[in-house]
Amino acid sequence: MSKIHFTNLKWFCKLVNNGKKGVSDVKKIPVYHVDAFTDVPFGGNPAGVVPEADGLTEEEMKNIARELNLSETAFLFSTNRTGIDFRVRYFTPTDEIDFCGHATVGLAWVLATYGWQEKAEGIVLETNIGTVPVEFSKEAQSLTAVTMTQVPPKIRDVETEPEEIARLTGISAEALDRRYPIKLAYTGNWHLLVPVKSQREIDTARPQLEELAKLNRAQQASTTHLFTFDTEERGYDLYTRDFAPAVGIAEDPVTGAANGALAGYLLLQGILPLHQEHRLNIAQGHAIGRPGTLVITVAAGSKETEPVIQVGGSAVITIAGTLQLP
Repeated sequence: MSKIHFTNLKWFCKLVNNGKKGVSDVKKIPVYHVDAFTDVPFGGNPAGVVPEADGLTEEEMKNIARELNLSETAFLFSTNRTGIDFRVRYFTPTDEIDFCGHATVGLAWVLATYGWQEKAEGIVLETNIGTVPVEFSKEAQSLTAVTMTQVPPKIRDVETEPEEIARLTGISAEALDRRYPIKLAYTGNWHLLVPVKSQREIDTARPQLEELAKLNRAQQASTTHLFTFDTEERGYDLYTRDFAPAVGIAEDPVTGAANGALAGYLLLQGILPLHQEHRLNIAQGHAIGRPGTLVITVAAGSKETEPVIQVGGSAVITIAGTLQLP
């Protein structure tokens, strides 16, 4: 048995080294698996990053996203636009989406780790929602965080009754925090924001995913985002949980886009005092064993300027490899 195994190994090595047909003719794509909004492996929100996507077809990108089977995968393309470093597209295993916060953190972390931080203090990305600048933070020449500036926030009303939303999200109507309105909020994607009284009630939520997906599609919302100020996690201002069945994701562990929209909602609703800057530490992912941390700064702006929402965090590259396409 060992002789057969050794012979097979020699054959395989020879095939690789000689670049024979069947190996040399495939398209080799560098791919990365990055845990975003955490500084330890297997925490936060995993994202796929494909930093050399030039030449990939849309069908190939869909297949890669499906193969990686992560909530989102970011594909980077070169661009000739002045002031733009890369064009980015984001795919879930089932759909293309306009923007993804944690995948943006992941791709920025990959670029910074592999040399971009030595040539610039950040990157500027072109996405389907517009331009997204990302800054690098370093201590003693080591990368500690990346921070993206999201597009200006917007909010709009929800016509569905609160009791029905509570049922679909798997909480009791009594668990809703009626001090704050249920709204749709946007900093790149629309999110249904649901205020809840406590972290415990968020953690025990059991959503009706098929019905919730229909509601989100009807509202043109990518996710439903539960939030509370009553967090059991020390050092945090808010605790959140995010469900995204409308885009093929039962639960998104730690969401940069949804929490950015939440920060915009808090400002536009007057829940955060106007005319001053705010810093929010948000915990998410604990309910499904992938705890993560988002640091969000909110600047209110003025009559002449839009509010500015910045979402930051750290990341860990857990897998760096090559995907082969026919």
